[in-house]
Amino acid sequence: MEVKIAIQGIKGSFHHQVAQEYFGENVQVDECLSFDELVDSILSGKTDQAVMAIENSIAGPIIPNYALIDKNNLHIIGEHYLRIHQNLMALEGQEIEDITEVHSHPMALLQCMEFLKKYPNVKLVEDKDTAETARRIQENKIKGIAAIASTTAAKMYELAILAPEIQTINHNMTRFVILKKQNSFVSKEEINRASLKFELDHKRGSLAAVLNVLSDCKMNLTKIQSLPKIETPWKYSFFVDVTFDKYEDYAKAKSLLEIMAEYLKVLGEYKNSKP
Repeated sequence: MEVKIAIQGIKGSFHHQVAQEYFGENVQVDECLSFDELVDSILSGKTDQAVMAIENSIAGPIIPNYALIDKNNLHIIGEHYLRIHQNLMALEGQEIEDITEVHSHPMALLQCMEFLKKYPNVKLVEDKDTAETARRIQENKIKGIAAIASTTAAKMYELAILAPEIQTINHNMTRFVILKKQNSFVSKEEINRASLKFELDHKRGSLAAVLNVLSDCKMNLTKIQSLPKIETPWKYSFFVDVTFDKYEDYAKAKSLLEIMAEYLKVLGEYKNSKP
């Protein structure tokens, strides 16, 4: 039985590219136009796993997605890093001078702002998905409007690339996580990264004490993100990612955190794939 994967966006999107690289070129996907729809796809059993962007090297963490994973008790079972190359594309036979509007996802527009500033008379329009914009231009044969999307989208929807790799920063990477309703079955020998959520008593030094424990247990803290607890004013949940060489060190750190924290939740234990 072929596994079906939920992605945010449509075929030709960066999520689709990650699904192909992680699961194989012929992967079957459920196209979801929002992250909420993506989560519903897994929870309903429509798909078995999902690909979700979680942070970008330029724009930082996608904070609402941390909350979605936590709230819906999803498990991170893997990760994948994708180098983002943004391209300006339109119907064949046009030049940049013919373009009056550029449509794309707000993140894509932000990543290409230095290039777009060269064309102050071109209107920037935010859209739900990079690949969806490209597809719509082709299906409706829209002239004068360009999309910012991947080379995969340009090929899939037969658009001409008017300007390749227009992202402001060349070393622009997005980290994606692989989600499932059940926890990972990765062996302890392979696990060298974990995503955790914890809550602390609101008193001086409580976070510093936890960070010291992580350091003493040889944990490398690669991400820390705080989110306010809506139901408890001035109290925060902390989301952290740690990497480690030995699972035993991580197990020790986790057991100490269970004592020190008011609440501890493991969002995922998986293999680090950072290039």
